[in-house]
Amino acid sequence: MKYLPKRYVLLVVLTLMYFLTAALPASVHGQSYLTKSGHVEFDSSVPLHSFTGISDRLVGKINLADSTVDFYVDVHTLETGIGKRDRDMLKTLEAEKHPFAEFYGKLVTTFNPQNTQPQDVTVEGDFKVHGVSNPVTLSGTLQKTSDGLQVQAEWTLNMKDYNIKPPGILFYRVSEKIEASISATLSSQQNSK
Repeated sequence: MKYLPKRYVLLVVLTLMYFLTAALPASVHGQSYLTKSGHVEFDSSVPLHSFTGISDRLVGKINLADSTVDFYVDVHTLETGIGKRDRDMLKTLEAEKHPFAEFYGKLVTTFNPQNTQPQDVTVEGDFKVHGVSNPVTLSGTLQKTSDGLQVQAEWTLNMKDYNIKPPGILFYRVSEKIEASISATLSSQQNSK
């Protein structure tokens, strides 16, 4: 019986620690950031002509607590400005079977959320399009702003690596190499762990 008060005190201390920790700012726990309206762009070309496809429906999440980075776009939302070219692109990508282009990976460089300057970052993970996934290492910048996290990245992908046959007209084929980029502001979300 003489130990009961000590156990009671320990229980009270642990309960207080739990509530105090839960009340700390999210930056202490780690924080996640989300967007549903990021910008994705790709540039492609055929001899003597180039074109750009865009979508402002990039969905993404960055979780600083575990360094995960997760982005995807429905390829049906990509537009090049010419309806027939858009339909041809969706047919080439077999969009009905493979509607998403996705990246999932981890930040492998340090990011300091207290620094409000753009910071160079590297992510490693898997990029999947046309039902084919390949490991990639991508570089870009992250910047903490009053609106959340600003992310920008550019990379080159080769259609052959994703079993995509470049479409063409007559003897001209679209270049196998596609320049891709994303930019987005991700809003702060309370970590749900």
